[in-house]
Amino acid sequence: MSLITPDFGLLFWMTLIFGIVFFLLAKFGFPMITGMVDRRRERIEDSIAKAKEAEERLSSLAEEQARLIEQTRLEQSRIISEASETRDRIVARAKEEATEEAARIIDHARVEIAAERESAIRDIRRQVALLSVDVAEKIVRRELDAEAGQMELVDRLIDEASGVKPS
Repeated sequence: MSLITPDFGLLFWMTLIFGIVFFLLAKFGFPMITGMVDRRRERIEDSIAKAKEAEERLSSLAEEQARLIEQTRLEQSRIISEASETRDRIVARAKEEATEEAARIIDHARVEIAAERESAIRDIRRQVALLSVDVAEKIVRRELDAEAGQMELVDRLIDEASGVKPS
């Protein structure tokens, strides 16, 4: 027997063993192998489908997040504008109340100033009257020191009271 050319008996037994092994593999091995390959293919397809579904959910969640962020920004701008309007109203109301209070204080001050002015005018008139009486008293005393002056004053007063002009 040579290593390069096999004998007829060896070829027969090798073919017979190959046929039996092939038959056993075809009957029991290949269906099991193809079944496992099919199950693995189905698991891979399921995994791919679940991954696509997860990706779709993630994209929908991202869209929902973007929508919520936009809604939050709109709400934030609305709250800020409302706060600004409220602040403006409060400031305007405070200015109005301050203006009213200032007008009331000015009116009260004017009334007090007018009352003080009237009081000062009365005091000045009273002092002028007292000074006039004092001056008149001094003049009358000086003129009445002499008896002739007294008589002349009495005559003049009588003439003035009766409406006659002195001559």
